[in-house]
Amino acid sequence: MELALVIVVVAFALGFDYTNGFHDAANAIATSVSTRALTPRAALIMAAVFNLVGALLGTQVATTIAEDIISISSVSSQEALIIVLSGLIGAITWNLITWRLGLPSSSTHALIGGLTGVGIASGVTVHWDAILDKVVIPMILSPFVGFLLAFLLMVGVLWLVRNSAPARTMRRFRISQTASAAAMALGHGLQDAQKTMGVIVLALVAGGFHTGDTIPLWVKLSAATAISLGTYSGGWRIMRTLGRKVIELDPARGFVAESVAASVLYASAYWLHAPISTTHTITSAIMGVGATKRLSAVRWGVAGNIGVAWVLTIPMAALVAACVYWILNPILT
Repeated sequence: MELALVIVVVAFALGFDYTNGFHDAANAIATSVSTRALTPRAALIMAAVFNLVGALLGTQVATTIAEDIISISSVSSQEALIIVLSGLIGAITWNLITWRLGLPSSSTHALIGGLTGVGIASGVTVHWDAILDKVVIPMILSPFVGFLLAFLLMVGVLWLVRNSAPARTMRRFRISQTASAAAMALGHGLQDAQKTMGVIVLALVAGGFHTGDTIPLWVKLSAATAISLGTYSGGWRIMRTLGRKVIELDPARGFVAESVAASVLYASAYWLHAPISTTHTITSAIMGVGATKRLSAVRWGVAGNIGVAWVLTIPMAALVAACVYWILNPILT
């Protein structure tokens, strides 16, 4: 029974990773596609490749997910696996709902919300201090940091190219966007694929098939492959929201937004070990570069709808996960 549950949990974890890939594909490539720096298919292929590479570059965020959100050592292995499975179903459900609506919500916070909700429902230890330090504070700060850095860098770029020929300058930025989009995809893989690795390790430890916090190679490869396949399958609904509906981007602003967002993702993964949202980071950076035109250039109504999805993500994923646990636990135990 436990082996079967472990297999089911791993399958759902990779399924979440796949939905993460197509849900968040827009994070890496929406700006490049909207400015015509890359064709949609070329952008998806590039994003898939660099998601794969990024997923193999570190394990710091995976360790945070596996150890610092909930503790399941106090319950039986079977119940622990049900807890992890319920958290995943909550996250996947919210991902699919927001994808259907075309809203770029956070897969990161959906997963953390799912684990937190099922932790409360099951009565296991929820590490509120770690959630505050590594989730809530970065969740609040990263959009502000992304917005401010993108705004300031864009102002600096505009000053540097103020006397340059516009057509030639935009052509150079369009070429540069290939590199910035690749950097963004690398950061997305570094952040988001690691979260699935952490959940799989959590399930393996619960089932008695792994000890310690090291990430087995097969877990890294499977998570990296799943998110890459999901990315390649596309995310056109959310791509339209990020690339067109928030603001009409030009190549210079697309390059700056991607560069700033990628930098924030790397810093959070390597220095803070914090699972921040790639969605929040790139969206706020897009708003930041857009505000350098004029504040009215940003479509704040669309931004408000995105903000509502951000606020609802953790509690709604938590609620779904808790309900799934209350249904599954009597059936499977």
